[in-house]
Amino acid sequence: PVPRCYLNKQLATVRVLKGDPAELSCTVSKDNVTGTWFKDGLKLTSMDGVIFEKKGLVHKLIIHKAEDIHAGKYRFEGGDVKTEASIFVEDPPRVDKVLLKNLTSVPTVAKAGEGVKLRIPFEGRWPIRAAWLKDRMELGDDSRIRVDKTDTCTTLSISPCHRRDGGDYKVRLKNDSGVLEIDLKLVVIDKPQPPAGPIKVVESSANNITIQWKPPKDDGGKPVQRYLVERQQGGRDDWETLGETPRSCTSFTTSRVEEEMSYYFRVRAVNAEGVSDALESGEVKAAGKASPGAPDPPQILSASRDSITISWKAPGKSGASQITGYIVQKRKKGTVTWLPVTKAPVKDKKLKVTGLKKGVQYEFRVAAVNAAGAGQPSEPSEPACAQDPTKSPGQVQDLKVSSSDSTSVTLTWNKPQVQNGNDVKGYEVEMKPYNSPSWTKCFTLPADSSSCRVQGLQPGEKLLLRVRALGDSGPGEASELQACAGAAPVVSPRLLIDDTVKSLLVIKAGDPIRVKIPFEGSPEPVVTWLKDGLPLPSRAVLSTEDGLTQLLLRAAEFSDSGTYTLELGDGLGKRETFSFQVQITDIPQPPGAIRLEENVPSTVTVTWEPSVSEQWEKNLYYTVLKRESQKGLWHVLGDLIYNNKFTFTRGVPGRDYYFRVVAKNDLGASDPSETVQPWRIWKKKAEFRVKTQKYRGVNQNQPPRFLVPLKSHVVVTGSECRMSCAVGGHPSPKITWYKDSRDLSRDPNYFCTNDFGVCSLVVLGVSRQDEGEYMVEASNDVGRAYSKAFLAIKGNS
Repeated sequence: PVPRCYLNKQLATVRVLKGDPAELSCTVSKDNVTGTWFKDGLKLTSMDGVIFEKKGLVHKLIIHKAEDIHAGKYRFEGGDVKTEASIFVEDPPRVDKVLLKNLTSVPTVAKAGEGVKLRIPFEGRWPIRAAWLKDRMELGDDSRIRVDKTDTCTTLSISPCHRRDGGDYKVRLKNDSGVLEIDLKLVVIDKPQPPAGPIKVVESSANNITIQWKPPKDDGGKPVQRYLVERQQGGRDDWETLGETPRSCTSFTTSRVEEEMSYYFRVRAVNAEGVSDALESGEVKAAGKASPGAPDPPQILSASRDSITISWKAPGKSGASQITGYIVQKRKKGTVTWLPVTKAPVKDKKLKVTGLKKGVQYEFRVAAVNAAGAGQPSEPSEPACAQDPTKSPGQVQDLKVSSSDSTSVTLTWNKPQVQNGNDVKGYEVEMKPYNSPSWTKCFTLPADSSSCRVQGLQPGEKLLLRVRALGDSGPGEASELQACAGAAPVVSPRLLIDDTVKSLLVIKAGDPIRVKIPFEGSPEPVVTWLKDGLPLPSRAVLSTEDGLTQLLLRAAEFSDSGTYTLELGDGLGKRETFSFQVQITDIPQPPGAIRLEENVPSTVTVTWEPSVSEQWEKNLYYTVLKRESQKGLWHVLGDLIYNNKFTFTRGVPGRDYYFRVVAKNDLGASDPSETVQPWRIWKKKAEFRVKTQKYRGVNQNQPPRFLVPLKSHVVVTGSECRMSCAVGGHPSPKITWYKDSRDLSRDPNYFCTNDFGVCSLVVLGVSRQDEGEYMVEASNDVGRAYSKAFLAIKGNS
């Protein structure tokens, strides 16, 4: 006999992008086979763009440029062989590459108050669903925003634009071949917001008023160029322009003021787009000219036979202007007439009064002088006698700070020069804060001391220190100096990022967002948290202490997705930042209703409404499952499906199928969407003719008999079991199946057929409950017959 031809390699289904080449090929075992190609059941003799090729045992169908017309099911027949496969032509959404580069690399700039249109033309298989998203939420039409779509383009129109419309936008184009996402940036520029208030009055005197403000919180997208300053006099309606300041200066001084007059000020910021609204001050009153108050009585520092040295402090009230000097007066004790000591005011607060008479007691007083004139004089000093003092130790020599740290200062000195045998008996050390009026005694030290350490200070604290030598006649004149506790070591601000700090956080909606980041820096850095470059929402709870800063949002919302930035600054321009992404997600919502269509024989196209979670979940995909009975196991047909359509091509005619679709993301799977009624692919009944035999006998009736009896089966759980037999008899017998004496006629978990006496029972998805004895009964008017067999489950103990 001539050997049969068989297939070495079958046709394989291919998926190809529209416009790309495609090829189907198969290999047969004989070289002399002349093949014929069919598409969707129709014989192909010629087709645009399709070439048939045969090289030896290989038969090929070649498409140089795939188009929609080329999609379908192809069959090759030749000799004794037949093989089928499909070509699927994918045509996902596309946008012109040059336009796409321009859209994604260059922000679109619009002016506030005007309209803007973002138009994106596209190509791809219709229908294409277009969605515009901002902050992960899909935009819909409202009073200002409109989304339009035709078959070839989509347009976002905003009129009029507001400053808040600026930001990142996403366009999502989707069809049954794929998804295209385009990221756009819209910048809306406007005039600045008003300068940040309130307006502070830095100085208000009879001659000047100085005001201060802060830059606007939003510069409108364009840098502030300058500030305009205006003034209104109390009781008037008109405003006068005083001047302007550059962007770097946020204060203004005017000398055009009248004593005790009330004024109001307002400041506007200016950028390239216009002038902001005004920030207005409250009432500012210019001071009247006022004389200084009276100083405290002068102190006697030292005396000699013809001179006395005195000192004093500035008065508590300086009047309406700065003090320019002091008038010093003297009088003999017991007299009432005060005489000036100098012809002009003394600028210092210490004076050696000379030309005094030896042995006479004198009193002194001082009065401060400013632009308004001399103020009230002080009370008289204690009387002092012009005479050589009893010998007391002189001043300590070479008083200086030898070292300091953040909490202490160490002083050193040399002992005074000893004259006339007046020896030093010890030392007294005093201190006072820089702005304090009173001295505090720190130590009394023995005569051999030449240093001491003042402790318990704050880093950077300024203070005054003085040391006196002590003798038999009392303390000598003090040596005084200014000191400063050494500042803590300067450490540049630095974020201590390690493996526990993630750059991407995927948080389930409703769960807390808690981020802790350690840092270091001295002085204490300024910690700033931002989201997408803006301040955090009011729900955010921030805490910073002991080198650790924490962000807490107790219940995450979808609007919390974005880029979070932590910024450390030392106040001197040095900054360090760390940014991380937060993605808020949730277990997806189930897909919508499922629709089933049999567009191609023996295939089922499953389509479904998208899950509402597609609006916020970028990584959403679908899984399609099927089973062949109401109690059978579900089997995965397709996974990682990013559109809303799937075609099942291996259906068996005559069987019932149930379908299920599940939406999935990184957190898990949604509840399923399922078909309620089973789907059956109906098989065409073969046409046949029965040639009736002529019997000579009178009675043609025959009782049922089994030509081929049932056989026992052993199967594994989950598999399919088909039990068959052949039955004869006239009239045609009625067939009834039983399991353990239970009629299976109405049980949907079993599938019965009877094709011209060949009877089968199909058990779909065998489970352990299906084990047992099965019986088929054949009956007609003449009699009955039975056949039995046993179904065993492999591995069942």
